[in-house]
Amino acid sequence: MPEKTNHDTDDSRDIATDGGLSDVEREQQIDYMDVEINLLKPATPFMRDHLRIIWTGFAIWVLTTFAPITATRLAPDLMTSQMPLIGFPLHYFLLAIVGPGAALVLSVWYARKRDQIDDKYGIEQGVVEPETTDSVPDDAAATDGGVEE
Repeated sequence: MPEKTNHDTDDSRDIATDGGLSDVEREQQIDYMDVEINLLKPATPFMRDHLRIIWTGFAIWVLTTFAPITATRLAPDLMTSQMPLIGFPLHYFLLAIVGPGAALVLSVWYARKRDQIDDKYGIEQGVVEPETTDSVPDDAAATDGGVEE
């Protein structure tokens, strides 16, 4: 019978666990000053979710921006034909109306998706109120080191 080694009886295997933490809890423990930022391999769950939104939006933008141009090159007869109701060529309509409209819709979509992941990870956007002259004490020093004369 083969002799058991220490690692055969050891129940602690090299299995990576998350310690029972949720993505939100794990995200709150991350020190972003020590995390390497890599767009192709995000290090944190928040970065992965955010990057997924960015790449999805980018793919939609590329499609809405370059598909009419490519279609005009591949099928010029179809794309340059006049549209029945408005009388403009199809490629003009797609580039002049659909392109900017898609950019506007994408910006609203991105803002909503970003708010959703901010809520998921407990990120709050702080509101900074501008400093008024009423809130500055009279004996405060100027920022350049001088004093009020």
